[in-house]
Amino acid sequence: MRVVIAEDAAVLRELLALMLTDRGHEVCAAVGDADALRAAVDRHRPDVSVVDIRMPPTHTDEGLRAAIDIRQRRPGTAVLLFSQYVETRYATRLLAAGSAGVGYLLKDRVAHVAEFTDALGRVAAGGTALDPEVVTQLAGAARRVDGIGTLTAREREVLELMAQGRSNAAIGRRLEVSAGTVEKHVAAIFGKLGLPVSQDANRRVLAVLRYLGV
Repeated sequence: MRVVIAEDAAVLRELLALMLTDRGHEVCAAVGDADALRAAVDRHRPDVSVVDIRMPPTHTDEGLRAAIDIRQRRPGTAVLLFSQYVETRYATRLLAAGSAGVGYLLKDRVAHVAEFTDALGRVAAGGTALDPEVVTQLAGAARRVDGIGTLTAREREVLELMAQGRSNAAIGRRLEVSAGTVEKHVAAIFGKLGLPVSQDANRRVLAVLRYLGV
């Protein structure tokens, strides 16, 4: 993968760059503010950008606003938010701008390097990777929209794991059920949420957005 890193903490920025380089990825740029992130993406056109939400000068939402700008100007560039905090309003804004190729991980909850790199790979490939805590808080803050209330407890569990970016096989292993059983639950979810087969839309992504209230 070709990666741009935007992280204002110099030590973490260098560690991320070293970690990804050691695993065969190309770190095109590692920058410390949102303006430099925009410039680096325009220059290098990476597959994915790793972005801290709170960056100079105000340390509020500079990174998030830069990520949204990047997604609007270069939709093919995936974005993985890597933050210390769960910011539901920020996550909702980014997901609403298009959730394919978007991730949100919490720094303190990434226990293994492989967990981070696997999530980065999913996002770069056009999937999603949301920390379970992010999913929980987004779902809790969301309005209960049509269809969600009709899901069974197991279907909600499957949908929550889908929101984390897990495949059917991974969901089956987590729930200790067969892949066929997971496929039946996913089909039921699509049916209850009124998501017909379409060449123009990813039903899996649409179901996740519905669940998160985006």
